[in-house]
Amino acid sequence: MFHLPFPLRDVATETGAEPLGDLPDWDLSDLYPAPDAAEFKRDMDWLEAACRDFAADYEGKLADLDAAGMLDCVLRYERIDVVGGRIMSYAGLRYYQNTTDAERAKFMADAQDKITTFTTPLVFYTLEINRIPDAQLDAMFAANADLGRYKPVFDRLRAMKPYQLSDELEKFLHDTSTVGAAAWNRLFDETIAGLEFTVDGETFGIEGCLNFLSEPERAKREAAAKELANVFGRNIKLFARVHNTLAKEKEITDRWRGLPTPQAGRHLSNHVEPEVVEALRNAVVAAYPKLSHRYYKLKAKWLGLDTLEVWDRNAPLPMEENRLVNWDEARSTVLDAYAGFDPEMARIAEPFFDKGWIDAGVKPGKAPGAFAHPTVSEVHPYVMLNYLGKPRDVMTLAHELGHGVHQVLAAGQGELLSSTPLTLAETASVFGEMLTFRKLLDGAADDAQRKVMLAGKVEDMINTVVRQIAFYDFECKLHDARRNGELTPEEINALWMSVQAESLGPVFNFMDGYETFWAYIPHFVHSPFYVYAYAFGDGLVNALYAVYEEGDADFQAKYFDMLKAGGSKHHKELLAPFGLDASDPAFWDKGLSMISGFIDQLEAMD
Repeated sequence: MFHLPFPLRDVATETGAEPLGDLPDWDLSDLYPAPDAAEFKRDMDWLEAACRDFAADYEGKLADLDAAGMLDCVLRYERIDVVGGRIMSYAGLRYYQNTTDAERAKFMADAQDKITTFTTPLVFYTLEINRIPDAQLDAMFAANADLGRYKPVFDRLRAMKPYQLSDELEKFLHDTSTVGAAAWNRLFDETIAGLEFTVDGETFGIEGCLNFLSEPERAKREAAAKELANVFGRNIKLFARVHNTLAKEKEITDRWRGLPTPQAGRHLSNHVEPEVVEALRNAVVAAYPKLSHRYYKLKAKWLGLDTLEVWDRNAPLPMEENRLVNWDEARSTVLDAYAGFDPEMARIAEPFFDKGWIDAGVKPGKAPGAFAHPTVSEVHPYVMLNYLGKPRDVMTLAHELGHGVHQVLAAGQGELLSSTPLTLAETASVFGEMLTFRKLLDGAADDAQRKVMLAGKVEDMINTVVRQIAFYDFECKLHDARRNGELTPEEINALWMSVQAESLGPVFNFMDGYETFWAYIPHFVHSPFYVYAYAFGDGLVNALYAVYEEGDADFQAKYFDMLKAGGSKHHKELLAPFGLDASDPAFWDKGLSMISGFIDQLEAMD
């Protein structure tokens, strides 16, 4: 309950001096006017009393409730979820605006501590629900339609029933959560935000240094890559300690719960079957030769190189126009693409720009990457970017706004049903990127511009599919290896390199120091095994987009219905109207064929 949200996107931005226009900042007053506002204290006091009263009224009594009584109980629990979520959204968003600000860090930590204490008495809720016989619950759902609407919530709770611990142990784990994974997450965030990198005599944060990996000047890319390796190398013991501790904590918890694999908890929370994820993973790995290996061989030829270094992976193409896209152009590009699909999508996205729902600029201490956080269903989402005008930043804007649109539409389900599993949460974001890409491609001036756009899209898709599945394999290897004992930094480095060489292909040479580049990926720390959701989303959207291109007259209506469903339906039910089934291994091949088709076009243009 009320965990901080943010698996940050792995994007690169820079600190630049070029004029980008008026970049917006967040206005968090829709959550609370200020950290010392009376409304914040009012809600914190209400939450403490509400949790205490809820426990007094319901603990030990859930099995005796009738349908109407259970509905009242669920509605009270949902209200607690809203208020707690609002408090932690505000504290978390302020913190991510400046993770090096001690006051903001303390404010967030204190809020998390208080809420953890307040909500410990609520641990009984899930435990008791999971002791109620299925037949009794099903009878209540049938007797009361308003309660029946919450059946997917109960189903999710009951998926964890076989892995539930005793009441005392569950309360203990809840109580210690702020000094467990959450504390290590904060250490990682604050360490990453505080790192300094020197390139050509200038000092940058991690965002600025990562951005140089996509600079036209090869010497600058090389200098940045070597400086990243240098700084990561100096800090590698700390990052190894973070990963060792989190992996061991997870292993202990999973062992006590009886979860069969390190990935099982993620699959359960994503409401996706292990065999579906395995089919996705196997399809992508089998496709490495016709995707990443083939594309990067082409790229080496375009760059006039026999071998690519790691600092060439995101290099712009020689024929690529090196220009910055100002904020107004980025806004109109994305909104026009959204409106071309359906004016309603652009209408939903517009307030993000006008009402302080986007924090766009790179600032000292600001968290790296990008995210869209839904806050709570009665407010609105907030989008964070680190925008400095590269074409890829425009695609990131399209991606995060897609999340935002999805979250706005799903909010109608209410707090407990609006949250979308990670596998489906990437659907609208990747679809938003695809709409924007297709709009830009249609407007290409000539074949040379079209080639650059296609190559850029292929690179993004490889980063979303191939790179993320390689990340997933790295995590699987890391967690498996950690079960046999503490891992040295060198052992973690070796695991990283084993998946990098396989996924990127034989055209790459790997510089000394690249073996440490696992250290900065936030997903491994914040959300173990999250990364396959990107590949899931990309494959799903490629298949969806193929249906859209085939001219389904009701596609827009079906698409909005899917987004409005939030977490109220399983992926099978959501995809059925489009004639798609993610449990069919051929489904993933269909999605991957779009990427290989783009590479076919590039080869034909070469």
